[in-house]
Amino acid sequence: MALLPLPEDWDRALAVVAHPDDLEFGASSAVARWTAAGKTVAYVLATRGEAGIDSLDPEQCAVVRSAEQCASAQVVSIQDVTFLDYRDGVLTHSLELRRDLARAIRSHRPDILVSINHHSTFGPGSLNHADHRALGGALLDATRDAANRWVFPELVAEGLEPWHGLRFAAFNASPMADHFVDVTDFLHKGIASLAEHRVYLENLDGDFDLVQFLRSNAEQAGIEAGVPLAVTFEVVNL
Repeated sequence: MALLPLPEDWDRALAVVAHPDDLEFGASSAVARWTAAGKTVAYVLATRGEAGIDSLDPEQCAVVRSAEQCASAQVVSIQDVTFLDYRDGVLTHSLELRRDLARAIRSHRPDILVSINHHSTFGPGSLNHADHRALGGALLDATRDAANRWVFPELVAEGLEPWHGLRFAAFNASPMADHFVDVTDFLHKGIASLAEHRVYLENLDGDFDLVQFLRSNAEQAGIEAGVPLAVTFEVVNL
């Protein structure tokens, strides 16, 4: 099936992921395109990625990775970054997570959601992280929770009225991608954004070349999309 251009006739997006760096492994190039066009994008992260660096204890790691995420977001003109402070590595598709994501949706009142792949794999032989799987499912459920005043009535008591304005959720790096964003003029921003995760990248196993990784993925997606460089998304209409 041919990839379709991701609709861009919207004003506000909320990007929701499990960890620092999740958006920077692809989606941030698209975010750079959107903010350059004057769209409003905010980030919500379920954890601070404190279990992501073996050589750092979780408390120290949380500080490092939170700072790297905020610096990374600024590269693509994002000032609004919220951490929900769930524990890294043991995220579950829970009522508590659904409530907190519904709260974020009602607070930001976005037109669309952006996240990353929540399926069991990224493709044959590439297991997805348990936190990504839990986050994606909870986020999709939260879209309905955010619109229903009788689910989590405590949110109404907080002054957060239901939000019915969501149009779709777009999941980057999905093996079921059906849409694309042309990032030909913005890949350099995505590369610079990922590079801000310096300590995390230095602790990856092997010799990871972030420029080659992002460029090769964008080139392959571009071939499928019919543009020089692209980022792909699976769109779920809401």
